[in-house]
Amino acid sequence: MTEEEIFNKIADMIADRFEFDRDKITNDLNFQNDLDADSIDFVEFVMDLEDTFGEEIPDEDAEKLATVGEAVAYIKSHQS
Repeated sequence: MTEEEIFNKIADMIADRFEFDRDKITNDLNFQNDLDADSIDFVEFVMDLEDTFGEEIPDEDAEKLATVGEAVAYIKSHQS
């Protein structure tokens, strides 16, 4: 899967889960600052990522994912 495909899937997930304008989602979008995602929202989003991409994301790695770009890079580098 390409980075663009990963980005598009993640962007669609964000638009649905956080009711955020899909056109405003960029790699620089910050989960906490731009989406006002609290810790529960973020944990649920990480679980969605795991289900969507079939990869487990350890808590210590998930804590480091602050932006969409970081999530895309993480998924890309951990694809089977």
